[in-house]
Amino acid sequence: MAVLWSVVVLSFVHQVVSIGFPDCKNGPLKNNAVCDIDKDPLARATALIDLLTIEEKINNTGSTSPGVPRLGLPDYQWWQEALHGVASGHGVNFSASGDFSYATSFPQPITMGAAFDDDLINAVATVISIEARAFNNAKRAGLDFWTPNINPFRDPRWGRGQETPGEDPYHLASYVHALIDGLQGGYDPKYKRIIATCKHFAGYDMETWAGNYRFQFNAEISTQDMVEFFLPPFQSCARDSNVGAIMCSYGAMRGTPTCADPYLLQTVLREHWGWTKEQQWVVSDCDAVQNIYLPHMHESTREAAAADALNAGCDVNCGTYYQNHLPAAYAQGLINETTVTQALIRQYSSLIRAGYFDPPENQPYRSLGWSDVATPHAQEVAYKAAVEGIVLLKNDGLLPLNIDSYDSIALLGDDWANATTQMQGNYAGIAEFLHGPLYAAQQLNKTINYAAGLGRWRDPTTNNWLPVWDAANKSDIIIFAGGIDNSEEGEGMDRMVIGWQGAQLDMIGQLAMMGKPMIVLQMGAGSMDNSPILQNPNISALMWGGYPGQDGGTALFDLILGKQSPAGRLPYTQYPANYIAQVPMTDMSLRPGPNNPGRTYRWYTGKPIAEFGFGLHYTNFSVSIPSKAIHGSSFDIAQLMRSCNGHHGYGSSSVKYKDQCPFAQIPVHVKNIGDSVTSDYVTLGFLAGSFGPRPYPKKTLVSYQRLHDIAPGDTATATLNITLGSLSRVAENGDRVLYPGEYEMLIDVQPMAKLAFRLTGELVTLDKWPQPPKAKNQTSDGYFVGGWGSTGDIGAVGGEEEVLNI
Repeated sequence: MAVLWSVVVLSFVHQVVSIGFPDCKNGPLKNNAVCDIDKDPLARATALIDLLTIEEKINNTGSTSPGVPRLGLPDYQWWQEALHGVASGHGVNFSASGDFSYATSFPQPITMGAAFDDDLINAVATVISIEARAFNNAKRAGLDFWTPNINPFRDPRWGRGQETPGEDPYHLASYVHALIDGLQGGYDPKYKRIIATCKHFAGYDMETWAGNYRFQFNAEISTQDMVEFFLPPFQSCARDSNVGAIMCSYGAMRGTPTCADPYLLQTVLREHWGWTKEQQWVVSDCDAVQNIYLPHMHESTREAAAADALNAGCDVNCGTYYQNHLPAAYAQGLINETTVTQALIRQYSSLIRAGYFDPPENQPYRSLGWSDVATPHAQEVAYKAAVEGIVLLKNDGLLPLNIDSYDSIALLGDDWANATTQMQGNYAGIAEFLHGPLYAAQQLNKTINYAAGLGRWRDPTTNNWLPVWDAANKSDIIIFAGGIDNSEEGEGMDRMVIGWQGAQLDMIGQLAMMGKPMIVLQMGAGSMDNSPILQNPNISALMWGGYPGQDGGTALFDLILGKQSPAGRLPYTQYPANYIAQVPMTDMSLRPGPNNPGRTYRWYTGKPIAEFGFGLHYTNFSVSIPSKAIHGSSFDIAQLMRSCNGHHGYGSSSVKYKDQCPFAQIPVHVKNIGDSVTSDYVTLGFLAGSFGPRPYPKKTLVSYQRLHDIAPGDTATATLNITLGSLSRVAENGDRVLYPGEYEMLIDVQPMAKLAFRLTGELVTLDKWPQPPKAKNQTSDGYFVGGWGSTGDIGAVGGEEEVLNI
């Protein structure tokens, strides 16, 4: 029976999925409760799944579900992407031309994160979900999208840092709360616009570095670091934002592959965070279930590996491993039908929440169509996101550029000077247009002398450099666009260095010696050591643009010319080039140690090239905190806890989260003291002080707000919402604790204003963390071993030898 069953599974799995909707009017399901819009999603999904045989249930546990033809249940592709716009491939089908041949392409999250503007992120997510729905209505996409990537950008070498908003966990948690609200259409709407998926849960931030591969890496992370740094964005997704799905990662943590870890998927996610709505499900990263068997070697059989994942709480397998091996696991008694049923109910109840089984006239999104894609509003939001996210790192007064003073511009550099798809980064869709720097320069009615000059990143060849000197000699001003791109950083590809390429610096240095005004545009996501550019007096300005999306070139030139004013802030620390020799990527710890200078702005003990949160403006600001911003300078912890009663978490009327109880709303007055430039200003609120366990972090971001269009002489007020959680620290065992001690609020990175206060009395635990099981050793027979940094106490591979049996 098991052999025949596997043949049936394979015949379904390899079918091409055709997107459609169930026929609840005339189809076989018309009299089933799944089509009854008056019943709740759990009852409807249960009624549907109860009709399926165990074979049919298992057959639909993969990302490509064949459906059940006898019931009129269509096949369905669970895998769609929309990281920064509806993305190509997988379950999304763009047409070759005409309707649905493109969608709005926003900047990568790393650039949008630099805007520090949650309202903007909500607007971006709303556009993405509207366009995703339009594609779904045209039968060109499903209803769930595997976005966002919300892993903190821990190490500057990580290739997927471009997919994240940056390095700070509070920033990511706030960003993703705004994003999920926009994607799903609210905290708990009757109909979700789409089903979002937060990934990669958890402790995932390495691709392939120095012989270490994400498919087999075992992350040794302390409970303190996990709760303090790696998990806050996922808590925001699950507990505070009601996200529809979570993706578990390829790696193992403390010896257990995350997709087979009941502590993560059940104890933390579902029990501790209360992520138990019937429409919420966990999906594996693609073929992460296979990795449980090899190379993790977590189980000795394929059937046991698949069963481990399902039993731990991984409901959907991206890939075919469930469909191929769960039949035998069921026959061997490793899984039961109740667990399979639960997984299917979670999946299909989420589709019910998105209106999959409901008449079009009964829901708000089924009327969306091609006219709702790439609208003028969407394009304006994409342009605004690029403008707000670009960061000015150096300016000797040349910018904003008086273009009338120059007749000709040399636009130089490798592919970035004439970038098109390069501006999108990875996980991109097809854009209606891609306006790169060269396009934008050509709109200025000036002579543009363009030359690429450089080859690819690892190419030092100088044979094609001559056109660069010719273009520069003929021009009044030089703009060099370079950095890194997807040929150097991306999924499956970490960097080994964080400095500029030698050939690029050589060319930049020679151009700077020509005695002409010069601007450098640093593109790409990963941190780079800009010291040779910052210290070169012949280079007037440096701008960081990341991956600015479909209108990135226009945004860059509008900022250069002063049509827009820069106010973006670096979303990560820029480290010196020798950081790569000080700590391996495999060392997951954040705090400084004998072989670790510390990670992120909170713990790094060296001198950064540019700080997290740094960014220049075309004007100057003064910042002040009113003397009575908070009521007093000393606060009793017991009284704070008594005042906490009655305050609840986002969207919740029954579950109280003490960390969200308010402490104060601190007003910050920001005055534009310049005389000519209107500008935005990002108000960053950091907390520092002597409280909680040692060592103390240098400072911690606890709130931010972007103020818009502050005219010269005008004052705007930011309101920084500070909670009890903002004041807390995480103990070694993971408990979030409110400690007595000396506190200081710091505004901006300099800082520009301060507010001191103290907490007195006995410490109070705001969140009691469920203790993890004892760490396991990943067994190995010496076949699957990591490279540099993978032995000893860092990412250890050890334990008893085991025979590799494939």
